[in-house]
Amino acid sequence: MDMTGRRVNDAHRHLGVLPSHPFYGGPAINADIGARATIDELIADLDEEGVERALVIPNYGVPDPDVAFGFNELVVEAAQRDERISAALWTSPKPGDAERNTRALALAGERGVRALKTSFLLGGHPTDPECTPEIDRIFAAARENNLVVHVHTSPGAASDVDQVGTLVDTYGDDVDIHLVHFGGGMSGHMKLAGSRFFDWVAAGKRVYTDLSWAIGFAPRFLAEEISRRGIGHDRVLFASDQPWGDFAGEFHKLNAVTGDGELADLVFRDTFARLYA
Repeated sequence: MDMTGRRVNDAHRHLGVLPSHPFYGGPAINADIGARATIDELIADLDEEGVERALVIPNYGVPDPDVAFGFNELVVEAAQRDERISAALWTSPKPGDAERNTRALALAGERGVRALKTSFLLGGHPTDPECTPEIDRIFAAARENNLVVHVHTSPGAASDVDQVGTLVDTYGDDVDIHLVHFGGGMSGHMKLAGSRFFDWVAAGKRVYTDLSWAIGFAPRFLAEEISRRGIGHDRVLFASDQPWGDFAGEFHKLNAVTGDGELADLVFRDTFARLYA
C-alpha cells in the first residue's frame, strides 16, 4: 500500500504519447499531459501510486488510426515484462480498419493480453451494418481467447449508452463487456444507475463498468442502488484512465462511497483479479 493506503488494482490506464492535434477546431495541442511514452515511466507510476495490478491500453484520441494501433506491441511488451501489467489491444469498429484489426487480433493469444479495447469516438457506430463485420470479429476474438471487450461510453452520438448498450444486448450473454466511464456524464449515469445497468445484471448479461469521468452524484447514486437492489456489487471496478483521468481524484471519489467493507474490496481489487489478472 502506498499513495492510497489500500491495495488497488487499476482497470483502465493508457500507454503511449499522442501527437499534437487541433482538437475541436482549435490550435494543435498535446492534451494528454501525463501520458507516458515508455514502460519504465509506466512502472514508475505504478510504484509511486502503489498500484498492484493494472490493465494498460494503447493511448488514443487523434483521428489517425495508425497511432493507437501502433501502441499495441508496446502494451503487450509491458505485460510480458512486468506481471503487474495486463494488456488491452486497440481494435476498431470501422470497416476501413479491417487490415489493422487483423494485425491487432493476431496478438490476442499473446501472454498478458486480457482485453480488447474499442471506441466509437474516432468513427463507426454500434448499429451501422457496415461496422457489423468488424464488431463481430472483435467479439468473436474475445470469446475465443476469453478476453474482456472494453468499450468507451460518453453522452450523445455513437458512444451514448443508448447505442453502446446494443452491444451488451447482442454479445453480453457470452462475452464480458466493460463499459468505461459509466456513461460518461449526466444522461448516461441516470440511464445506467436508474435501471439499465441493473436490468442487464439481472438478465445475466456479463456487463461491468468503472466510474472514471463520473460526475458528482454518480458514484454515490450507484453505491446506494447497489445496496438497495442487492446486485451489481461485483460489476464495478476502479479505473484511473491516466493520462485522461487523475489517479488521486478518481481514487478518492470512489473510496468515499465504498467504505472499507466488501464493496470496497471488490471495486478496488477482487473484481479486477477475476477479469484481468
